[in-house]
Amino acid sequence: MDDELALITEIHTPCATGLAEAPRIAVLVPCYNEHLTIAKVLDDFTHELPDACLYVYDNNSTDGTADIARAHGASVKKESRQGKGNVVRQMFRDIEADIYILVDGDDTATAADVHSLVKPIIDGHADMVIGDRLTNDNYQRQNKRPLHTFGNRLICGLINFLYRATITDALSGFRAFNRAFVKTFPILSAGFEIEVEMDIHAIDKNWRVVEIPVEYQDRPEGSVSKLSTVRDGGRIVACIMGLFKDYKPLVLFATIGILLIVIGLILGMTVVVDYLETGLVERFPTALLAVALAISGMLSLVCGLILDTTVKGYRKQYELEILRASSQKTSER
Repeated sequence: MDDELALITEIHTPCATGLAEAPRIAVLVPCYNEHLTIAKVLDDFTHELPDACLYVYDNNSTDGTADIARAHGASVKKESRQGKGNVVRQMFRDIEADIYILVDGDDTATAADVHSLVKPIIDGHADMVIGDRLTNDNYQRQNKRPLHTFGNRLICGLINFLYRATITDALSGFRAFNRAFVKTFPILSAGFEIEVEMDIHAIDKNWRVVEIPVEYQDRPEGSVSKLSTVRDGGRIVACIMGLFKDYKPLVLFATIGILLIVIGLILGMTVVVDYLETGLVERFPTALLAVALAISGMLSLVCGLILDTTVKGYRKQYELEILRASSQKTSER
């Protein structure tokens, strides 16, 4: 939490009517073995955003991706820590801009949609814009891995249920951000959980999130997805539950506590009924188990209350730090 607040002092805040004229735009492309597609991705975004700076962070590619990216005008840096989350973390730390566009190097996003993505940022209506692939029927036709679609919808449903949100495409890798979001986002994920972490962080911290439908095109022949449906899907679900514990501890621990208390009461009632009928405690182990469950449930409730108070206090501190940093930037102008 301290690391997150330390980042806030670096934010740049847009004025109420939007960003200043000619904002600095950075296109961020994390890459791992994308030699078949990276040239087209860079050329397409250069055509759509000729004044933007293109950055490719090569994640230990062995197929010449970095050389191709360099030849097509991108600033290239190597990130040795394997995993998309590690790459995005370093990008957000290193790169200075007013608007950030994150896009995968697999050529599944349509560069022409970038104008729709950045408009809510420029207008000052959003802090993060998600390129929603699932609303468009084209995704169903183009995507050759139906389990990815099923897993995405399952994850969206889980996030929306746990966090009372309305995310449509939780795993989209095509996004736009303002500087404030990028420079105050503490990335903990190492891999493909990064998009889910962005979603949940934005929901919990009340950032303005907008989803814009975008076109999707499948990878070209020979290009292979690095996302494992089962392995990475399990990690993403674990990330959702771990963040739920961090962001909504009262709900989690209260649910566990109430469940334990109810089970303890049910078991205890059988012991009480036997005692009323016979005057003896015939099932002593059951009585001990009932008491232990009830006590554990109450302890869980207390833990939830304490952690909830801590989380709410941190949220208040986080908001005050953002306001303070925003006021400082405004006065400097």
